[in-house]
Amino acid sequence: MPYCSGCGSEIPEFANFCGSCGRSVGGATTAAAAAPVAAAEPLDYTIVGDNLQIVRVHLKAGQEVYAEAGKMVYKTANVDWDTRMTGQTLGQKLMGALRRTVTGESLFVTFFRANGAGETGFAGAYPGKIHAFDLAPGQSLMAQRDAFLVAQPSVQLSVAMVRKLGAGFFGGEGFILEKLTGPGLVFIHAGGDFVEFNLTAGESLQVETGCIVAFDESVDYDIQFVGGIKTAIFGGEGLFLATLTGPGRVILQSMTLQKMRRELAPHRRGGDEHKGLDALSGLFGGSDD
Repeated sequence: MPYCSGCGSEIPEFANFCGSCGRSVGGATTAAAAAPVAAAEPLDYTIVGDNLQIVRVHLKAGQEVYAEAGKMVYKTANVDWDTRMTGQTLGQKLMGALRRTVTGESLFVTFFRANGAGETGFAGAYPGKIHAFDLAPGQSLMAQRDAFLVAQPSVQLSVAMVRKLGAGFFGGEGFILEKLTGPGLVFIHAGGDFVEFNLTAGESLQVETGCIVAFDESVDYDIQFVGGIKTAIFGGEGLFLATLTGPGRVILQSMTLQKMRRELAPHRRGGDEHKGLDALSGLFGGSDD
């Protein structure tokens, strides 16, 4: 299969347009004859902090990154910024805006370009970790909504619909995931600490749905009902678990934003994190009045 020179996605043989970004590819050739997508220029960065991390990006003259709106913490004076839509053509810009509207994100992202050596810093909106991924040409990573932080311009940010109906209804992340396609360096942010698994072909991992941060595109994602009704109602873990099946890498978070909000709620009642069936909570948690 050939690759798109604009976004790095695979293109069916003899296709005239890239199905991911809409870029015209003219006479697409076979993978053996197609020129490979060039790797992105190395990016100098450091991630500092513990559970309130910030990524410090050290830019060379003319080097550029783009970030989600509101994620910048600081920049040196010689780093210019410009808010605009992603994509090289008008069609790509409009399609990107439409996709970002579907995810509930801003229509625009902010680009940072250095005039001489400069630096800019980015951080998430709540306590958590930052993870860097160096994506190869055509390599894609699926991430939870709001996970994207900052990336090199060669990385394509798009949205992906989950492939199974159960995953969309009960997955905790809805039907929409962020899709990040290389080449280039991309940073994502999520809550608490991270734990990483490298699943072999056919190996499965069952996960609390909201704890999924990211996984390789090769990993199959589905939602399954927990063992029995009794466990679902009284087990404190809800009705559904996500099942991730390899091969591929999976990254989980120890603290979800929803969990943190629940713990900080001023009138939060005690008890398990999940009530299983909320309709029954009044039967077991009523007052004595």
